[in-house]
Amino acid sequence: MAIIMSIKIGILGYGNLGRGVEAAIKQNPDLELTGVYTRRSPDSLKINTEGVAVRSTAELEAGRDDIDVLIICGGSATDLPEMTPKYAALYNVIDSFDTHANIPSHFANVDKAAKKGGKIGIISCGWDPGMFSLNRLYASAILPEGKDYTFWGKGVSQGHSDAIRRIAGVVDARQYTLPVEASVNAVREGKNPEFTTREKHTRECFVVVEDGADKAKIENEIKTMPNYFADYDTTVHFISAEEMKRDHSGLPHGGSVIYSGTTGEGNNHVIEYSLKLDSNPEFTGSVLAAYARAAYKLNNEGVSGAKTVFDIAPAYLSAKSDEEIRSHLL
Repeated sequence: MAIIMSIKIGILGYGNLGRGVEAAIKQNPDLELTGVYTRRSPDSLKINTEGVAVRSTAELEAGRDDIDVLIICGGSATDLPEMTPKYAALYNVIDSFDTHANIPSHFANVDKAAKKGGKIGIISCGWDPGMFSLNRLYASAILPEGKDYTFWGKGVSQGHSDAIRRIAGVVDARQYTLPVEASVNAVREGKNPEFTTREKHTRECFVVVEDGADKAKIENEIKTMPNYFADYDTTVHFISAEEMKRDHSGLPHGGSVIYSGTTGEGNNHVIEYSLKLDSNPEFTGSVLAAYARAAYKLNNEGVSGAKTVFDIAPAYLSAKSDEEIRSHLL
């Protein structure tokens, strides 16, 4: 595969992830941002990328010839199940759909649309699902007698932070997911333990409330919230808006996939892949940008339909030629 000099990228949605994709494109000379698309009024969206047009989704639906790959940056639970199949019929698309239980149905919907349009739709890109998924697969293929463990954090969970912000009296909130170090160490030692949800992770919350708000009531509502906090040991800190801005304005995250398996007569092996991210959206955006390159290459070879990270050979992610990859990375 020869190096591709310019792959034209469109971004649909311009929240934190859209800005992360933009930052990644700037670092890849073979990628060119040709437009940002929004369901809001384009006049309401101001971006820093000089000379890049902001357009409405109506222009996407009419079909454009300046997009080789459309990276869709909507919300996973609500936007992506609708938007990715819709645009996969018109463009090569990438998304970061991360509702694990619904990936099979999302894949089927995107596959049908992409094949109809002769396009590629790569779904569930990012780090989990995405890079963590690859490492779970590699490890289980190499060590079939074993078990994988995934630990998340320390990092900001945007969904959990949003859930706290919906509580009456809360002005702002950040929730950090933290792995339980004793549990992580037990896995690293090859003990293959069984864990409850509470034994794997804890949750730490920093909350700004309205003047006169009932802090005890808010803390209890957080700690007993089903599906978010009730199954975890949760600590709540009440802080000022100034402290929030000073100490918790970033979006760090990370985690690790650890696989413990055996070979022969009880020889233990531990495989670990870990990430420590200063910016979750910028790292995820970088993964999406690399897979946009793969989508373009594959579609040029006549491939169509939905794909996941499992289906993409690593060489397709790189801007380097096959010869360069063999010479310098193999």
